[in-house]
Amino acid sequence: MTSAHPATAAHPVTTIAPRLTTASPIQALLTTDGYKQSHRQLYPAGTTRILINWTNRSNRLLPGSSHAVVFGLQAFAQEYLTEAWAPFFAASEDEVAELFEQELRDYFGPNAIGSEHVRALHRLGYLPLDIKALPEGTLAPIGVATLTIENTVDEFYWLPNYIETALSASVWHPGTVATIALEYRDLIEKWAAATGGAVAGIDFQAHDFSMRGQSSLGSATASGAGHLLSFLGTDSMPTFDWIRRYYPGENGLLGASVPATEHSVMCIRGEQGELETFNAILDEFPTGIVSAVSDGYDLFKVLTDVLTEPALRARILGRDGKLVIRPDSGDPVDIVTGSHFGDELAAAGDRDRSPEEKGVVELLDEEFGHTVNEAGFKVLDSHVGVIYGDSITIDRATRIFERLAAKGYSSDNIVLGVGSFTYQYLTRDNLGSAVKATWALVDGEPVDIQKDPKTGGGKKSAKGRIALHRDASGEIVQTDQATPEQEADSLLQTVWIDGAFTTLQSFADVRATLAAERTARAARAGA
Repeated sequence: MTSAHPATAAHPVTTIAPRLTTASPIQALLTTDGYKQSHRQLYPAGTTRILINWTNRSNRLLPGSSHAVVFGLQAFAQEYLTEAWAPFFAASEDEVAELFEQELRDYFGPNAIGSEHVRALHRLGYLPLDIKALPEGTLAPIGVATLTIENTVDEFYWLPNYIETALSASVWHPGTVATIALEYRDLIEKWAAATGGAVAGIDFQAHDFSMRGQSSLGSATASGAGHLLSFLGTDSMPTFDWIRRYYPGENGLLGASVPATEHSVMCIRGEQGELETFNAILDEFPTGIVSAVSDGYDLFKVLTDVLTEPALRARILGRDGKLVIRPDSGDPVDIVTGSHFGDELAAAGDRDRSPEEKGVVELLDEEFGHTVNEAGFKVLDSHVGVIYGDSITIDRATRIFERLAAKGYSSDNIVLGVGSFTYQYLTRDNLGSAVKATWALVDGEPVDIQKDPKTGGGKKSAKGRIALHRDASGEIVQTDQATPEQEADSLLQTVWIDGAFTTLQSFADVRATLAAERTARAARAGA
């Protein structure tokens, strides 16, 4: 048989069976900053308890936002504290001790760490930790601790700060994304109210396109879940499995999308074949919503030439569905709303403006028409729509809505494709997220710990034991150096202790908690 690919025939490929490996039984033990291996020996003799907390200390990303969404802890507790440590406890004591000694001997050289604490933990058979937290979905004020972790067995005072690295690496990103997604939700709802936009479509008006630009599939799935706390539109499908695994329950519709093209589909027939491509799309999807990337060659030619071809235009208007046009390059604000705005638009007067000056929404309006909603704003004919899928930010989204409103268009004429430029272009510092120890027990005496650097930077930590309560307005407030009575009545309650959950939230419950928090926030703002 002749090979279909000459290069393959000329250069036969030798295949190698996939290499299947399993995680080292001490992998979870090594999932920490290397320097933390030495801390057990550096705490004062007689230390038996240490309490740490997680706090979002600032909001550098969204300066106008005073709260952050609590999200990601349950996934961390299942994935790392439960699943990742299982091989450690399943292996033999000698094996884990020997592997640990070998790893640390190579790592620290002559500075001995020892392995007795590893043997002791293995003999105990579980992680002796008590995690207290706010319910996920809570809107926590910036500066308020959202969880605390404390050891439950004296010998393992070193463990709370030991797991800090894994905790931080696991929860900052989904919580930050959930906070940003909520900001998009607030923005879209604001402009829907101002311009009479359809509320029913808001769940799908910010669409997650970020998976390909994330740092890993793991970060993409966790980030995608943060987005889905506020919206239903997503193309990050692996997120569904992540949610079902870590937030199981009757979760209802997690997310959805529509059939859509990419540039490989739109460009395979070449620029002269774009009309044929659009017809092929409508042949394959004669009803419902379908989205087409339209900037493979000349976006404005598509809008003014291809889509205006009489037969195609008639097909679009005759469909039981919507053809969504997706520009994907250029400045999102100018592309969607036109490069002439404000004084420039007024100065243009009645002259025939260029397609670039008009923008996608206005050009679709000219060709396919519009209706006027009850608020007096124009809504594109229901057979066409617009989604912009690249480099959207809160600032750009705001300017798009501002310009659309100024030109008389309602906010629901655009769907925002939110990608990695929003959800991956982040760091732990965006919310100032950090873990700090605030309390210890040494020789039976309580010790309040506080970091308070003279060099500032917003890094002053809480002090002592921590309790959270709601004030008269319903806002969460924090009490440092809390008494046992204040802790007993705190909003921080145990969710995971000594290797097992005491509370599990479904994703639907997290969504419901966030919805209730938003309602309460609005009530406080209106009081």
